[in-house]
Amino acid sequence: MSIFKWVLNTIPRGILLRVSYWIRPLLILFYKGSRFTDPIDGKSYRKFLPYGYGKQRQNALAPGTLSLERHRLLWLYLKNDTAFFTEPLKVLHIAPEQAFLTRFKNQKNLDYVTADLYSPLADVKADITDLPFKNDEFDVLFCNHVLEHITDDTKAMQELYRVLKKGGWGIFQIPQDLNREFTYEDVNIIDPKERTKHFGQYDHVRVYGKDYFDKLRKVGFKVTPIDYSEIISAELFEKYCLSKGELLPVCYK
Repeated sequence: MSIFKWVLNTIPRGILLRVSYWIRPLLILFYKGSRFTDPIDGKSYRKFLPYGYGKQRQNALAPGTLSLERHRLLWLYLKNDTAFFTEPLKVLHIAPEQAFLTRFKNQKNLDYVTADLYSPLADVKADITDLPFKNDEFDVLFCNHVLEHITDDTKAMQELYRVLKKGGWGIFQIPQDLNREFTYEDVNIIDPKERTKHFGQYDHVRVYGKDYFDKLRKVGFKVTPIDYSEIISAELFEKYCLSKGELLPVCYK
């Protein structure tokens, strides 16, 4: 077994994300090829790394940026369908993903602010249910794979709506089971193993269903769910290793 396979099979996924930043140059070299491309850095590979809690998804984690399917989906939308990379915008990014953090900070057109309750990488320590920002302050909001961790997600959504400017937009990705009509949650489930069993991860407090978009609409957002599998070719969808059926929730105020 190669050292790379030993690392992937032995180190827990959460730790692997941190460890692989210092072994990233070796991963890029080892996986170099032409079958798959990460649209974030443009590099191509013979395969991506597996990733997932419990059941592993094959070809999920890009060796260079360490992006997952949802990160690549968001990047493509920003590049192809918005002026995010050209217009002067004030941006709030809750729990910033490392695949984006440095890239967005280096964009001269952005006034880019990051916030998180725990991460030392964030500019501002903030509770999403009580954000320390003014009303109508930001042009763009990102809050991805956060709301499924928040007990009072309605309050968090209201805060996102409050700090977004009128005419502004945001993207709030979440794990979503589109086979469920309604979100499943149970406040009595607090044991990490039980949460994994019921919600898919030890620190999740719910599984969102199709009604997620209506929950956002109830606090005031106009929501457009975008299915990128209907926008780009099947060839590119596979080349970028995106997830079939994942909807991108684009929200407007």
